[in-house]
Amino acid sequence: QVQLVESGGGLAQPGGSLRLSCAASGSIFSIYAMNWYRQAPGKERELVATITSGDSTNYADSVKGRFTVSRGNARNTLFLEMNSLKPEDTAVYYCNMVARVVAGDKVLNYWGQGTQVTVSS
Repeated sequence: QVQLVESGGGLAQPGGSLRLSCAASGSIFSIYAMNWYRQAPGKERELVATITSGDSTNYADSVKGRFTVSRGNARNTLFLEMNSLKPEDTAVYYCNMVARVVAGDKVLNYWGQGTQVTVSS
């Protein structure tokens, strides 16, 4: 069974930094992309950053130049380096993986449980 576990959330001051981590466990045949989403209270979940199997990256306009997404040497790990944090970055951050766990099976989305990031003075 595939599981995604996030860590690294917490409280940061405006202008501060946090680093989120996500580790995928279980048998995975192929990972196509890994993403970070976030959801603030009363708002829809939004895509924050994407990294593909070829290490191409893409970011929401609101975080460009401040956040950096990367994958570890173990290709099933995902990171989000968040700098110059703003109060509007406050949200629950979710790790997402687009993957095929069995050869020939469907490509599915897998989600972590989320980690809270709060930016406040």
